[in-house]
Amino acid sequence: QVQLVESGGGLVQAGGSLRLSCAASGRTFSTDVLGWFRHAPGKERDFVAAISGGGARTAYADSVKCRFTISRDNAKNTVYLQMNSLKPEDTAVYYCAADPYPSMWSYVNAYNSWGQGTQVTVSS
Repeated sequence: QVQLVESGGGLVQAGGSLRLSCAASGRTFSTDVLGWFRHAPGKERDFVAAISGGGARTAYADSVKCRFTISRDNAKNTVYLQMNSLKPEDTAVYYCAADPYPSMWSYVNAYNSWGQGTQVTVSS
């Protein structure tokens, strides 16, 4: 498995921006699909975005399309989530995940490696 460590969370006002980072170690992850998920209190852990190994393909949840951008730098073993126009409903713990062959990019159980999460709080 690859070890994942998220960073970049914090408190921001509605309409603001944050960039999350997820650094990987333990093995080469350049071919893994990398995903971002979030978990708000009282809700399921939900898919946010994912990116293919080479970075050519991406996918987003409808709720974040046109506001969030996922990217990766395989030379730095890091995946990013740029979050713009943040809303209070984006408040959650954000997790990155990795898997060489996830059966479905948006499916939580398809990923075998997870980070510890980083808190994002958006105030109104």
